[in-house]
Amino acid sequence: MPRMNELKYTSVEVCAGAGGQAVGLHNAGFKHAALIEIDRDACQTLRGNTSAHPEWAGCTVIEADLREFDSARLGLAPGELDLLAGGVPCPPFSAAGKQLGRDDERDLFPRMLELVDELDPRAVMIENVRGLLDPKFAEYRQEIIKQLESMGYEECYWEVLEAKRYGVPQLRPRAILVAMKPEYARHFQHTKPEGHEEVTVGEALHDSMRARYDAVADDPRAENAFKQWYEKALEGVAPTVVGGSKKHGGADLGPTRAKRAWADLGVCGLGVANEPHEMKDAERDLFAAAGPKLTVTQAALIQGFPSTWRFSGRKTAAYRQVGNAFPPPVAQAVGEQIYAAFEAAQKAQER
Repeated sequence: MPRMNELKYTSVEVCAGAGGQAVGLHNAGFKHAALIEIDRDACQTLRGNTSAHPEWAGCTVIEADLREFDSARLGLAPGELDLLAGGVPCPPFSAAGKQLGRDDERDLFPRMLELVDELDPRAVMIENVRGLLDPKFAEYRQEIIKQLESMGYEECYWEVLEAKRYGVPQLRPRAILVAMKPEYARHFQHTKPEGHEEVTVGEALHDSMRARYDAVADDPRAENAFKQWYEKALEGVAPTVVGGSKKHGGADLGPTRAKRAWADLGVCGLGVANEPHEMKDAERDLFAAAGPKLTVTQAALIQGFPSTWRFSGRKTAAYRQVGNAFPPPVAQAVGEQIYAAFEAAQKAQER
């Protein structure tokens, strides 16, 4: 999804990861002042993709633990920032975990709200897992809304957006909260895509998979293997790409049920393939019984990243960044609605 708006409004993003939300908000017309992230490899990914790009001029990548971060480092006066965004850690609310919520030491919602209070941005956007909207967290959500209201914000919406409805070839529901100062909130219009045609795994990966098999065209199995994969991959969207945590082992495409779903799409989920220029074992990467394994680059395409976005670190670290990302097209859609509210408010003030 190309950038349609002028880079006009400023943003700071916390827990920026590998830049999925940053890419989406950039495409929506937000000029990042800073991207804050604790993971060293992810910070290198962010720097590698933004430092030499003129459209990202002025964007500082800050490697820091958000719990210890001093917002004074940003050099922004209260009220100067347009948008504070972030995907605070999801394990406290994930159905795959213990769902400890506020009792989980990884819960950074309190720190996010402190930053809202310190920076006083015009709008706030927070992304998390669908589990946060479960009934068991209703009281916690209400407390967050009350705190935002006490700081002068209105809740625009807090609900689940499904990535596949935004052109992402993947099932990835995410809970998105948008709150704005009243003069902007009254102009905010939350619209969901209607009748959006799903992009299948086959459509998303055709060119990259074709290139991988062309690289081993001297193998007599290559053409048939590609056709078998492609026929299956056209059947639908992918299951949720998962990155896992540093506590667990190497990269693969998720739990048993997810691996079965990948197999139905002609993809082997038992690991991640090397990039074509680094491939050492075609038998493992392309000719497994369940089908080809995905490369990190292909997993990023499933997340909706542009093909030009590169990931730093070794394969497992790079794949983890991809698997934990927020799909850029979803972030862009939400960002464009926030941008439109700012524009409408500005026009109303000029009348």
